Amino acid sequence: MRFLQRLFPHPLLTGLLTLIWLLLVNRWSLNSLLFGFFLGIVIPVVTNPYWPSRPTLKRPMKIAEYLVIALWDILVANVVVARLVLFRRAQDLQPHWISIPLELRRPEAITALAATITLTPGTVSADLSAKGHYLLVHCLHAPDPDSVVEEIKSRYERRLLEIFE
Repeated sequence: MRFLQRLFPHPLLTGLLTLIWLLLVNRWSLNSLLFGFFLGIVIPVVTNPYWPSRPTLKRPMKIAEYLVIALWDILVANVVVARLVLFRRAQDLQPHWISIPLELRRPEAITALAATITLTPGTVSADLSAKGHYLLVHCLHAPDPDSVVEEIKSRYERRLLEIFE
């Protein structure tokens, strides 16, 4: 058992890397599968010393809900930003730097939140305070910055709190 744990320190990462390799080569063959599996074994073994502790998930089934909401928001934001760029004058945009107070404390959860914000068109995570209590976000168009803070906290942070903490 100890041998398998050393060979597969992060089994989900092994599977994910294998799948990503197959998608990258865009060819389903035994050689591609074996090489992807090889990468899926080697990369986690080599990077294992840099993972001091594994993140614990309190409610892992909530991840699917979070992903659906994030993907939907990304899709909607693409349309909104396209309309802003194509049909609004630059002078009419109201960009803002917004500081979001965080209840999240786990680095993995904060990273997931920052990545979700950055992946959503029209917003970008720019900085994290030294103690990790505030996230600085730039919004392309935010006529009401307080509503942006409330939306991020209710749609993303609340769910990440359920998943990670």
